[in-house]
Amino acid sequence: MKHKQILKIGLAALLIPALGMAGLAGMVLSSLYGGDRFYTPLIGIGTVGVLAALIVLLFSRIPIRKTLLAISAGAAIFGVAIGIYEINRAYHNSFARVDQGVDLYAYQPFREDTKAARLDRPAALRIDGQPPRIDGATALYPLYAAFAQAVYPEGEYEVYGSEVQSSNTVYAYASLIKGETDIVFAAHPSQQQLEEAKAAGIELKLTPIGREAFVFFVQADNPVRGLTMEDIRDIYSGRVTNWWDVGGKDSQIRAFQRPENSGSQTALQRLMEGDELMTPPKEDVAAGMGGIIEQTADYRNYPNALGYSFLFFATEMVGGGEIRLLSVDGVYPNKQTIASGAYPLTSEFYAVTRDSGHPQVEPFLEWILSEEGQELVEKTGYIPLEG
Repeated sequence: MKHKQILKIGLAALLIPALGMAGLAGMVLSSLYGGDRFYTPLIGIGTVGVLAALIVLLFSRIPIRKTLLAISAGAAIFGVAIGIYEINRAYHNSFARVDQGVDLYAYQPFREDTKAARLDRPAALRIDGQPPRIDGATALYPLYAAFAQAVYPEGEYEVYGSEVQSSNTVYAYASLIKGETDIVFAAHPSQQQLEEAKAAGIELKLTPIGREAFVFFVQADNPVRGLTMEDIRDIYSGRVTNWWDVGGKDSQIRAFQRPENSGSQTALQRLMEGDELMTPPKEDVAAGMGGIIEQTADYRNYPNALGYSFLFFATEMVGGGEIRLLSVDGVYPNKQTIASGAYPLTSEFYAVTRDSGHPQVEPFLEWILSEEGQELVEKTGYIPLEG
């Protein structure tokens, strides 16, 4: 009997640390590969359960049959929990993510098959030597790629990391303030971006170069066809939370937002007129060292979802027929209502500069405002300043 007890203690001393380390490794790997909040704690609970079962089997007087039945029941509960979680995740993933993006490489200047708009004649301006470094919003890359194609020296301009690049609105403004870029093509800077420029002793010059519509959209099957400005403020402040209150079905509104300082998020903040925005839907994202961070979730096309963007992007997304643009104050967003100013959420977008000292910046801006530059604005799909 004593020999058997020593054998059990030795077996426990060998297996418990091994199982504990295996469980810890599983938790770390789960956190690194996906970073979700389900499997990591589940592995931890499972590890504790296995260790407890091992101790019971080795040292308890409970009949082995009952212990095995308890282990089987626990395993069944874990299996059901995993099944429910995976079904729910599959349902969630069945709704398309609208990632606010286009294939930028399709618009890369000077590519033989580029989709960037072209003039039918040589441009009146030709920039020789080192051209201004330009960057900007993803949505505007097709436009400023067309500008570069018309007047820059012919060459290979990578989408990321060249004189004609697109790093997105947030990074483009940061790059301009640091002096790493000469011109940024974007929507109006956010209050935070203006304050960062002021703190750096930089004065940003905003040159309007075209017009665009800030638009809202829903899943194509949503019966709501339009919202008022007041409806939008009420929804995004959290005062209205059900589609029933704005003419839809009895369903909770899932109002998505965009990351802070992005062009469309800044547009929403300006629309809110001081109303505090409610907390947006978040998603878990894997971070370094096995951690998890939360970030603003990309729009998913749920039946109860509400999202927003600019018309150029929204038009790209509507192509699949999965979402539908909403009228605002009874006016539907299209080129005619933007040009006439009838659509209430029409705004200008800008070429934003600072005192970089580059001799070609001003001639380039003057050309963009010329008939040729404005022709490219229209051919790209935006609205020129003169409508």
